[in-house]
Amino acid sequence: MEMENKEVAKILYKVADFLEMEDNPFRPKAYRRAAHTIEFLSDNIDDVRKKGQLEDLPGIGKNIAQKIEEILDTGYLGYLEDLKLSVPVDFDALSSVEGLGPKKIKLLYKELGITNLDDLEIMAKRHKIRRLKGMGEKSEKKILENIEFARKHGSRKLLGYVLPLAQSLKEKLERMEITEKVEVAGSIRRRKETIGDIDILVITSHPRQVMDFFTNMKVVKEVINKGPSKSTVRLKEGVECDLRVFEKEMFGAALMYFTGSKEINVELRRIALQNNMKLNEYGLFKGKKRVAGVNESEIFHKLGMDYIEPELRENRGEIKAAIEGKLPILVDYNEIRGDLQMHSNWSDGSNSIIDMAHTASKMGYEYIALTDHAGSLRIAQGLDEKRLKDQMKEIDKINETLDGITILKGVEVNIDSEGKLDIKNELLNDLDIVVASIHSGFRQEEEKITYRIIKAMENENVNIIGHPTGRKIQERKSYNLDLEKIFQTSMDNKVFLEINSQPNRLDLKDVNIKKAIERGCKMVINTDAHSPKQLKNIDLGIATARRGWASSKDIINTLSLQKLEKILN
Repeated sequence: MEMENKEVAKILYKVADFLEMEDNPFRPKAYRRAAHTIEFLSDNIDDVRKKGQLEDLPGIGKNIAQKIEEILDTGYLGYLEDLKLSVPVDFDALSSVEGLGPKKIKLLYKELGITNLDDLEIMAKRHKIRRLKGMGEKSEKKILENIEFARKHGSRKLLGYVLPLAQSLKEKLERMEITEKVEVAGSIRRRKETIGDIDILVITSHPRQVMDFFTNMKVVKEVINKGPSKSTVRLKEGVECDLRVFEKEMFGAALMYFTGSKEINVELRRIALQNNMKLNEYGLFKGKKRVAGVNESEIFHKLGMDYIEPELRENRGEIKAAIEGKLPILVDYNEIRGDLQMHSNWSDGSNSIIDMAHTASKMGYEYIALTDHAGSLRIAQGLDEKRLKDQMKEIDKINETLDGITILKGVEVNIDSEGKLDIKNELLNDLDIVVASIHSGFRQEEEKITYRIIKAMENENVNIIGHPTGRKIQERKSYNLDLEKIFQTSMDNKVFLEINSQPNRLDLKDVNIKKAIERGCKMVINTDAHSPKQLKNIDLGIATARRGWASSKDIINTLSLQKLEKILN
């Protein structure tokens, strides 16, 4: 059974979570280290296994290697299932509540019998949780506040997780000689940050054969329903997928309808009615005559508007702009010239500086910035000032060997609880790029946390504020921030706000990107990559920028190196 590295890593991380409920601190660390190695591994873990090189990987000894082999062979780990029996709780649901880690989940289970979100909510409302050791009234109140957030996001999956899966299904269907056209629709096509299910549309004159192929793919766990024009399956990854067949004459209308959003579909149907036409998934009709339907562009044209890119279709003013000819030319997926935040094995990355540079070069980049953690952030193996100076010298040496790409010397420096940076200004002044980010004190009052970021932005050496609102999708809400003040300070100090492309961040999010653009702010799309493979996440950041109405002029890393260096200096 072929499994992606992230799936193997996910199981090992889960083992670490359950082991963390015990008193021995070393075993969970060992599994987390092994999971981290596999998650950021450039090679396919099954290929490594076939070469007999599992135990050559950092943090993987004989015991864990055997467990990896079991996962690869069966998609299952008996050891993890045994651990689950000892604390039979809905761990994923409970851990999605901010503030609940493995030890607190075990405490809640042992003391109050809490196994799921419903139990948790009942006990919190009965004020039972505050009586537990190490909890208190404040913790109980926070749990109640975060249960709704956990429920809201729990049933959806991250775009960065589902998009590669949808693209893989599309490619499999396209390789069939009997399929004429295949498109992924739905919220994936709009590049929403979380996804409910996968919608695929196909043109074929052999629908039954296509459906037979689709429902019998190895990635399918269960066939929910099967018919000549629509089939629904549940994939092994836990995502449902619909496949629909349409004729060529109506494919554009179907693609528009099933791409959505629901809100824009309602508006487009209303506009069609105003023009004495009818719009549905089968076409745009004048009376009984189909006047458009083969492609989306002709439908938009017949409705008297410019083509609206899928990422914009959320009914946030794009229809009015399309009618008035005022839609922005969105930043293109091929316009990024370099990535200005990434990490190497000098701090918490998994690969060397040269590995990152070579991958970036293959992607056609003109430059990258190496921004390892530095200062007091020990959890990320932050560099002290001596090691940072050593790294700067190393980058100079590597640059002499590179052709066509330049590594800029950078750092990601921590913004402390008072807004100070934990690297001296004299050293920051010698760097090409300084990214300042918050990594602690997430729940401070709005005034305090806004002050911290503003103070960092007023430091003349800071170029970029990393993941500005601190959110982690489905894990942690944004800080309480006065974004208007942040935007104004960004403008005043020429400090750029990051659009972080990590699948669980996408921070700034789309609606805040749009607000930042309206205020005149400039931004940068970075991956915050910790391995060469993660550099490909740049497309997620670009998609988020496009959803925020960003053009290339709004994004500084669409500039050439020469122009970038001018604005940085």
